Amino acid sequence: MSTLNRLVLWNIDHTLVDVGRVTRDAYAEAFQRTIGRPLVRLAPTPGRTESEIIFETLAFNDVVTTDDHLPAFFDALAEAFASRRDDLRAHGRVLAGAGEAVEALAHVPGVVQSVLTGSIQPNAMLKVRELGLADRLDLGAGGYENGVYSKAALLELARTRAGERHGAAYPDAATVYVADSPRDVQAAHIARSPIIAVATGSATEAELRAAGAEVVLGTLADTDAVVAAVADLTRI
Repeated sequence: MSTLNRLVLWNIDHTLVDVGRVTRDAYAEAFQRTIGRPLVRLAPTPGRTESEIIFETLAFNDVVTTDDHLPAFFDALAEAFASRRDDLRAHGRVLAGAGEAVEALAHVPGVVQSVLTGSIQPNAMLKVRELGLADRLDLGAGGYENGVYSKAALLELARTRAGERHGAAYPDAATVYVADSPRDVQAAHIARSPIIAVATGSATEAELRAAGAEVVLGTLADTDAVVAAVADLTRI
């Protein structure tokens, strides 16, 4: 891979890690604390931002939402995750090849890696830190759920942050998103960046191809294939 300024943005859940059990438990606690009764049904999560999940979860559970619900739920969810550090390590797992792919790209000149996630920032950071992935990721350049922006807008924000932090330009075509859902493919294309879609979430390889992903991989287990895909997609 030749030396160019490249930005690789990783989705976290179902791309790098699986922390589904902890997420469900944290949502149940946050719902109880925010609404005052037990959670019955959690909304689907793939490719979504935390605010989308929260609002749909509230609707599924017959809660009439107000402007106060989202910030209160964010706070409760952050506290619920923070109290589950041990559970993240015990029950969470790094998906096959994810650590090796992050490590390999860290040794490619000109590549900066960060995250683009629908999770709120404190929870996103806990996931990658507790599961040992944070050292190679510039988390200060990441795009996180903040209740305002879509994933596409967050991708553009991450490009700007990375450029400011590293004194380099990361144009659309030099930024690669690695994620696992058709909604992520859509977000990358709205932001005019290529995507490596990995069938490690709920979507199949065929569904990711149909969504328009430039590269589709079954898993991240083939490190060389991941590195080659980043190089091929960013030949600018």
